[in-house]
Amino acid sequence: MTEKFSPATGLGNCHLQTVFARFHRPEPWIQTDCRWYATPDGDRLAVHTPRPLRDDPAAPLVLVLHGLEGSVASPYVQGLMESLLKGGYQVAVMHFRGCGGIPNKLPRAYHSGDSEDPRWLLGEFGKQFPHTSLMAVGYSLGGNVLLKMLGEDGQGSPLTAAAAVSAPLDLHACSRRINTGMSRIYQRHLLSSLRQSLRLKASDPCLAAALPDLEKGVYFANFRHFDNAFTAPLHGFRDVDDYYTRASSKPLLRNIRVPTLIINATDDPFICPSALPEPMEVSSDVQLQISEKGGHVGFVGGSLWRPSYWLETRIPAFLDSVR
Repeated sequence: MTEKFSPATGLGNCHLQTVFARFHRPEPWIQTDCRWYATPDGDRLAVHTPRPLRDDPAAPLVLVLHGLEGSVASPYVQGLMESLLKGGYQVAVMHFRGCGGIPNKLPRAYHSGDSEDPRWLLGEFGKQFPHTSLMAVGYSLGGNVLLKMLGEDGQGSPLTAAAAVSAPLDLHACSRRINTGMSRIYQRHLLSSLRQSLRLKASDPCLAAALPDLEKGVYFANFRHFDNAFTAPLHGFRDVDDYYTRASSKPLLRNIRVPTLIINATDDPFICPSALPEPMEVSSDVQLQISEKGGHVGFVGGSLWRPSYWLETRIPAFLDSVR
């Protein structure tokens, strides 16, 4: 029987669900080593592992994809790593290009449809660990990237199982949602973080010349303006609408041929309810778990005084079921 999520006593509000872990678990507690992988286009990807990776048929390797401006230090990544390690899994956390406080080498960065980098990295893992099962978990932006990759690859996917949490499956709808009401607070915070990341990148004069004007405030007024000025042109899209259309994973969910769990909450302040798929919009290999409560990558159960993090039991349980 599928375990359902119940919010913690005192944490029923979607915003409390969304921000609670940031204050309750503010510092990372799982130490990792970083290895840089040189990409075919002359850039680099940082991959963090809490333990050395090995070729072991009894220990599946789980690739974790973080959300927008996240990293291995994000509380949801730390908690999942801890749970997976206890369950006998190996874990690798891929930083999207330029995340984790270290700029990448090219003008381009990362985006919600950036499925090529995890696909390439999984290919490298397959060469290094040919007898090890590969799985993946993606959160928010990373969840959309993962689902898009699964839909694109179909039966050719190297993964044996996957889970996506709070993925913005329809970028058109979700860009409107985060530009309304209190959700604009999250938008402002994320755009400020993106601006700082770009300023760090622009400290290299060669990269600065390829970037739009970082001091032009209108570019950071909302995600549509930002994605039209930065994301679309830097990553080969015609404009923001072309980007949102081509990068959204929702139209590809019917093509997934790997056991996949999709977890979303209808009260998510980042995700428009219309973006959530109906059962007929996904393949038979996809299990939808849509909760009324949970916020954005929240899903904090228990109580305010003794919180429990439901995702850290639900996701390993799903992976165990197909292991």
